[in-house]
Amino acid sequence: MFVEHNHVYTIGKSGDLNNLLFTQNLLKEKGIELIKIGRGGDITYHGPGQVVCYPIFDLENFFTDIHKYLRTLESIVVMTLKKFGINSMGSEDHTGVWVDKGTKSERKICALGIKASRWVTKHGLALNVNTDLSYFDGIIPCGLKGKAVTSMSQEIGKQVDVDEVIEELSHQFEIFFKNQ
Repeated sequence: MFVEHNHVYTIGKSGDLNNLLFTQNLLKEKGIELIKIGRGGDITYHGPGQVVCYPIFDLENFFTDIHKYLRTLESIVVMTLKKFGINSMGSEDHTGVWVDKGTKSERKICALGIKASRWVTKHGLALNVNTDLSYFDGIIPCGLKGKAVTSMSQEIGKQVDVDEVIEELSHQFEIFFKNQ
């Protein structure tokens, strides 16, 4: 399932409210909801121009390894971004997909936060496509201090067709899960 949300900060069950930088008044003024949810991970932003994907899989049909599932999601995003001319990679130290990982200018382009119950997955990934990155100023994204955030449009210097991104993500899901 692919969606675009209204402006919202979601904070996972292991999240720290100290990573929310905006006051309640500023959240209200900017029209940003704050929702505590049951996925893993810390705080992140969802909003217009961002593709949020909620893959629902019974992993018993593929593999029963949550870390492998996270790495698979990262690989799906990496291959999608490659189709748009963006080189990226997952990271052993921080879940998600990064541009220029390991350099002083590394930037996170996709956040992941999942939950599985009896090996059925919930939640998923948030890929910044044409996202207004100023909304990340109100949080310490994923609780990672000093880490920048980017979007596909920022990386390639123009707006990206969200439907094309969804189509490519869907294609990559087919490739990765068909071969499991």
